[in-house]
Amino acid sequence: MCRNIRTLHDFEPAATDDEVDAAALQYVRKISGSTKPSRANQEAFDRAVHEIAHVTRHLLDDLVTSAPPKDRAVEAEKAKARSAARFGAAGSTVSA
Repeated sequence: MCRNIRTLHDFEPAATDDEVDAAALQYVRKISGSTKPSRANQEAFDRAVHEIAHVTRHLLDDLVTSAPPKDRAVEAEKAKARSAARFGAAGSTVSA
């Protein structure tokens, strides 16, 4: 899965329309292999982003869970810790 597409379900507050649109754009970019389509393909590209965002919003609205909503700040800290463990702490230097 594309690393830039994040889980949008079960957060408090719920995912915003901007987050849904951004995920749809990343998805279309990934599957089309293009970050900026040609003028000939722009309409199809934009339509795909719009339709995927629309369907994604319906999916998020319809999903149910018994788990408590996740806290965005807590999840961001977990991601930061995973990144530091994987890539090293930011600002660290390697001694020769």
